[in-house]
This record gives sequence, C-alpha cells and structure tokens, in this order.
Amino acid sequence: MSAEKKIVIVGAGPGGLTAGMILARRGFKVEIFEKEKKVGGRNGSLDFDGFSFDIGPTFLMMKFLLDEVFEEAGKESAKYLGFTRIDPMYRLYFSDGAIDMTDDDQRMREEIGRRFPGDEAGFDHFMAREKVRYDRMYPCLQKSYDQLRTFFHPDFLKALPHLSLGRSMFEELGRYYSHEKLKIGFTFQSKYLGMSPWSCPAAFMIIPYIEHAMGVWHVKGGLSEISRQMAKAAVENGATVRLGAPVEKLMLDGRAVKGVELEDGEKVMADLVIVNADFAHAMTNLVPEGTLKKYSRAALDRKLFSCSTYMLYLGVDKLYDMPHHSIVFSRDYNKYISDVAAYREPGDDISVYIRNASVTDPTLAPPGKSNIYCLVPVSNNRSGKDWSADGKFRETVLRTVMERTEMKDLDRHIVAERVITPNDWELKYNVFLGATFNLGHNLTQMLYFRPHNQFEELDNCYLVGGGTHPGSGLPTIYESGRITANLISRRFGVRFDSKNRQI
Repeated sequence: MSAEKKIVIVGAGPGGLTAGMILARRGFKVEIFEKEKKVGGRNGSLDFDGFSFDIGPTFLMMKFLLDEVFEEAGKESAKYLGFTRIDPMYRLYFSDGAIDMTDDDQRMREEIGRRFPGDEAGFDHFMAREKVRYDRMYPCLQKSYDQLRTFFHPDFLKALPHLSLGRSMFEELGRYYSHEKLKIGFTFQSKYLGMSPWSCPAAFMIIPYIEHAMGVWHVKGGLSEISRQMAKAAVENGATVRLGAPVEKLMLDGRAVKGVELEDGEKVMADLVIVNADFAHAMTNLVPEGTLKKYSRAALDRKLFSCSTYMLYLGVDKLYDMPHHSIVFSRDYNKYISDVAAYREPGDDISVYIRNASVTDPTLAPPGKSNIYCLVPVSNNRSGKDWSADGKFRETVLRTVMERTEMKDLDRHIVAERVITPNDWELKYNVFLGATFNLGHNLTQMLYFRPHNQFEELDNCYLVGGGTHPGSGLPTIYESGRITANLISRRFGVRFDSKNRQI
C-alpha cells in the first residue's frame, strides 16, 4: 500500500530528512520541499571566502541513534559520514581557571580532583545514578504521546520515580558536588534546550550523563554534512528533494490537509504532509488564521519559548592551540542566565561558546587558516531589542574571547566574518521569535503537552523537528523523524523492523 501513498515534507531539516529517507525506504512516494538552495535548515552550512561553518548544531551526541536511523533507511552511516570522537569533549573557562571535560572516567576524576578537590567521589555517584535515570527515561522518549494513556505505559511508570519532579538540574547536582562551578560544568547543557540550569527540569540530567557515558563526536565537513548525506540517502531510496521551492501554505479541506501550495502558485497534492518548518512559524504562516485553536497565534503568544543566540562566524588566518569546543562562563553565570530569561539587555559579563573546529577538521578552512564559531545565549525577540542598532555587542564577544582564552590576538587575524542575530533568526531563517531552540522544555510543554508528532489540530498532518516531541537537539530531532515515520507506516499497514518499537 505504501507505494500508492504520497508524502510531502515541508522543509529539508534533519527531522524531515530522517523521516523522508526512512519512508522512502519503506516504499512511500516522498517529495521534500526546501525554501533554501541547500538542505539542512539550522543544520545547514554557511559558506563564504573559502570557509565553511555549521549554521547551528555543532555537538553530535548519541551517535548510536544516528547510526540507527541510517540503518532503518537501509544505509550504513559510516559509508556516508566520517566520524571523529572529540577528546577532551570541551574546555570550560571560569573566572579563576579552566577544566577539561572528558569521557575518560579516570581522567575526569583526576581533573575534578585537581580543580575541585573533595568532589572526585561525586563523579562516580553521578555516573551510577544518572545511568539508572537514562535507562528508565530513554524508552519513554521514543513514544509518541499522542494520547494521555501513554503516561500509564509500564515504561513511563518505571521512569516516574527517576524524574525528580519539582527539582532543577542545578539542584540535582547538589547530590553529587559541593563546588558551584563544578555544578555549572555539569548543568550548562541546559543551554542545548535554551534554558537555565536553575529552571531546567532535573530529568534533563540525562544530557550530561550521555556526554560522559557516550562521548561527543565531530563529522568531517561539519555536522551540516549529516543533512547533506541524509538527503543523498533519501534520493537513493526514491525520494525527490526540491530546493529553492518555498511552501506558501498548507492546502486545507476543513481540518484535513490535502497538500501544499508553493510560493510560485504550484499546488502539490498529497495523502499526508509532514511539517519540518519551525513549528510556531509554520502555524502562524502556513495555516490560515482562525483555523487553529490550541496553537492559534494568541495561544502561542502565551507559550514559553527558548532563548535566542547571537552568532559570530569568523574566518581567521592562523590556527589556535585550543580544544575543538570551549565555553567561557560569565563571572556571575546565574545572573547572566537570569537576565537572558527576563529579556534584560546583555551587559559586558557574557558567556560564549567557541568552536575551534579546524584543530580537528582541516577541510573547513583554507590551509593555515581556521574557522572560529562563537555563540552567545541572548533573549529571544520578546525582548524588543533592535539588534541592527547594536554594533557594540560584537566587540564585547571578541573582548571576552581574547581576555579569557588563548585567542589573545583574535581580532587581528579575522579575514572573513558573518553575524546572525535574533532578528536574523526570525526574519531570514523563519524562526519564531528568533527562539533558536524552539518551544521551551518546561514540563508543561513536554511529552503529551508538546505538539504531537501526529498533529492534533489538523488531519493528515504530522510534525518533526524541535517543536514537537521529543524536543530540541539533533538526537531528539532524529528521533522525532523516526517516530513520525513509524506512525505513518503503522497507519497504512506497512510492516517494518524498527529500533524504536514502542510507539
């Protein structure tokens, strides 16, 4: 039956490409429409003057999950992608020194003992206890939660005692460590969700555990290469990918989606449509106003959205002896993150993530040169700030990097550069409010309470990406694509053997 069913996918981001290559493998007629001239969306590349940058994600965790979705598309990831394990995973710069974080347990204990004496034993406690949490929670994240009864599934009931409901990640770290900066070093991962460690639910402690237990990976050519190779695999499986083909709107017959209309007026009919565009942008731009209730514009205005990011992409005419990933923490990290959440103007005491990928991958820059990627968490566009009028923030970012890291002369070696501000995320990349990490990940916007993979407000419409279950971040976005592909396959009675068997 699958060969008779046509699936249209709006957007060639990682979620849409995951679903597309799997569904095409299972015999569906898949057509993917992407408004840009290249695939990837926020997981795409930014190329200029001989330098290549990942636009967004730079950390690859849970590599096994990426391997699995390629396998379900009938492919072997290693034949498409070159993987390098990053060690140290990252260097953390505090106001009084730095620490290298590694997935080598013995070296990690030694680093903790050197930098935060007395807390070494807490690391073993952390790894043991958080493994139990991960083992209980991961099966829950693979379910679709399109019905409330999923909360009564045995897997969820087993996980419930390990969710630490009512506690934040930072509070939970108090079980393991006494030094505040060490706690920050194991909770800053909440930024992957666009949240603060002091408000991010403790259940997300599985993220730092995953890093330390499974490592962090780089892909040759940048993580944007994953999207390029997924598109290749999808086409090999029979899918069509149309670039430079922006979708104007979903075509509706009452509540039922019948296809899509492109900006040039072309109408493409389909049995089902998968929306991979930014969720809130899609609901406010691709669907006629007044169609939705639960996710109307007024309802979305009441939702919590993640922070945004200020991005600085620098082509540099030298190489720096620094790790692949580094983070400079503001001197008062709690205040800084609180200011971001409260939409307050960023001051001089900022935090900066720095990616020095050329130490691992020389293909990303011309010989003898390097690409330096800087990301600063800032408020989303609910702040009302006009970033086009702020020329000083770039200097604040550069000064912070030069004062706090080994890149003391960075400003003298910049030969090419691009900037993406929260305004750019919203206006150029169609990210609602410029909220880079999508809908917030508070408990009232997770699982059943997040937009469902089989979208509850429109018939024949499915969702993938950070705005649906399981949430933001590359691994969970791949999982969203797999969940949706499995739901559609089951709907039409298409048999398959999936690593994700509990939908």
